[in-house]
Amino acid sequence: MAPLDKRTAPIRALVVDDEAWARRNLTVLLSGDPDITVIECESGLKAIEEIRQSKPDLVFLDVQMPGCGGFDVLEMLGSGLPSTIIFVTAYDEYALRAFEVGALDYLLKPFDDARFRRALDRAKDKLARSTPLQPHRAERIVVKSKGEVLFIKVEDIDWIEAVGYYACLHVAGDTHLLRRTLLELVRDLDEAKFMRIHRSIIVNLDRIHALELQNGGDYEVVLKSEVRLRLSRRFRKRLQDRMGAILGCD
Repeated sequence: MAPLDKRTAPIRALVVDDEAWARRNLTVLLSGDPDITVIECESGLKAIEEIRQSKPDLVFLDVQMPGCGGFDVLEMLGSGLPSTIIFVTAYDEYALRAFEVGALDYLLKPFDDARFRRALDRAKDKLARSTPLQPHRAERIVVKSKGEVLFIKVEDIDWIEAVGYYACLHVAGDTHLLRRTLLELVRDLDEAKFMRIHRSIIVNLDRIHALELQNGGDYEVVLKSEVRLRLSRRFRKRLQDRMGAILGCD
């Protein structure tokens, strides 16, 4: 017996492009598929808002858009990405970056109907095999640094600190600013591997070397890199439970 398709609801597809004719072309192609409902966004900033609100299954994302391009969208969404992303662009030099960040396909303008259908069939196959009840955890975070687009493996992050409305990622001695708040990252990171130890600090639990008692009765978290981080009392009990350490009582 063939496996049943777990998906019963229509696929929610979002088309993001600043050029109206390009959006229209994709919308017309998608509208011929009865399994798909289509939403359009004409800018990267509106796409971020729409993705966070409606959580589309599939996104067709233009790379170059004024003010906020495709990679900017991914950076600002962090790990809260749709499960399936197809980049659509007139520039082939971004293909490697797109696949590194987890894009399913890369449509180079102008493309014909057959090429579009192959990309869509791949997307539908991936969505049909997905497990919707399992939360998505990104393996990489997209960061723009010194004119480059970097793809940082989440497991390589040592710790994260809040810097105003930004988050500063500390990775093997390097630092990278990310246009996201600490609250958003707490919500998106795997809680089995990352934990908030202070209102402005998240730490990779695998990087913790020791917990040291200070003269004032507070504790510091000592990382394997010898970096010392303040442990807030409100998070102490939870860290104690997670790390199996005996920290005493307040």
